[in-house]
Amino acid sequence: MIRDTGLGSRLWRMAVWSVTLLFCLNLLAMIAAVVLNSFATRWLGTWLPLGFTTRWYSAAWDEFQLGDVLVVTLQVVFLVVFLSGLLGVTAAYALARRDFPGKRLVMLVFLLPLLVPPITYGIPLATVLYQAGLAGTLWGVVLANLVPSVPFVVLVMIPFIEQIDPRIEAAARVFGAGTRQLFLRVLLPLLIPGILAALLLVLVRTIAMFELTFLVAGPTSQTLVVALYYAVFAAGVRAGQSIDAMAVVYMAVTLVWLVIALRFVNPTQIVARSKQQQGAH
Repeated sequence: MIRDTGLGSRLWRMAVWSVTLLFCLNLLAMIAAVVLNSFATRWLGTWLPLGFTTRWYSAAWDEFQLGDVLVVTLQVVFLVVFLSGLLGVTAAYALARRDFPGKRLVMLVFLLPLLVPPITYGIPLATVLYQAGLAGTLWGVVLANLVPSVPFVVLVMIPFIEQIDPRIEAAARVFGAGTRQLFLRVLLPLLIPGILAALLLVLVRTIAMFELTFLVAGPTSQTLVVALYYAVFAAGVRAGQSIDAMAVVYMAVTLVWLVIALRFVNPTQIVARSKQQQGAH
């Protein structure tokens, strides 16, 4: 094997690593600036703040009602993840196992919320929810987030379901397994890696979903990302440190969710685990 020692190849690798390093440093610098400012007593024209304090976090907690906002965020995330998993896995199984006229059209309809920007269908969706009296409520926010989340689950789950040999299900039927037993004892163990992967993506997407939540949320149904937007752009004068403290809380909550989710699933090993389980059965 001949090693490529050309000057062009070395320059290209250096350029790629330089751009990657610059991006990482820029990202870390922005995060560090927000975190430092959230603890700063005063920070104007100096490399570091003149002093540090934690009072901005208590001020943000009281001013922006972060306790109530966090509860609403957790409720929305849990309901969206649960319902999208329930509906998405069922729909993915039907689409993966059944051939019927118009199947491609149905698949296109499922994928449309993922292909177009959320704002394009978010305004008509918000109009419908307002007419139905659901806008401004917790369930209105949940329904709005389900529109892109369920197709996301379907898109992730179809390849996992197609990897399972239908003869496994047929054999289970022959030995007397009912629909419930077939799902719990045969399909579910094989689909767990895909389900966890899909729900992990839905979880992250729901926490970060701004457009749809912003269009339908009310004063008592705002998630953390929408509350952060109002804190920045709403009328009135607010201390920048308290807004940055709220941003740090948002980053911390997102990181905690990710750490918990990644404790149970490793995205880089999902496909391999699925194939190993299928081969074992």
